[in-house]
Amino acid sequence: QVQLVESGGGLVQPEGSLRLSCAASGIIFSIFAVAWYRQAPGKERELVASITRGGTTNYGDSVKGRFTISRDNAKNMVYLQMNSLKPEDTAVYYCHILLSGYWGQGTQVTVSS
Repeated sequence: QVQLVESGGGLVQPEGSLRLSCAASGIIFSIFAVAWYRQAPGKERELVASITRGGTTNYGDSVKGRFTISRDNAKNMVYLQMNSLKPEDTAVYYCHILLSGYWGQGTQVTVSS
């Protein structure tokens, strides 16, 4: 049974930082590209960042230069370091194994003063 479990969300002030983690189990994690998506209320789910099995990264335009995606294949983990957070980054953040139907349950990130 494949499981993706996100953690690390919370309430943070503008310009603050958070680090999201996604723990994968039940799958040979290292052979897949993995991504973080987010969905704000009333908006479509959007790609935040992705990372291939070889470590090549890609970012949505709105987060370039502020967010960093990384992975630890030995631990079956993927991370999202989020810096210089803005109120518009407020959303539920999801971990997703690309080209699969596997999604995590999401973790809420709220950026507010």
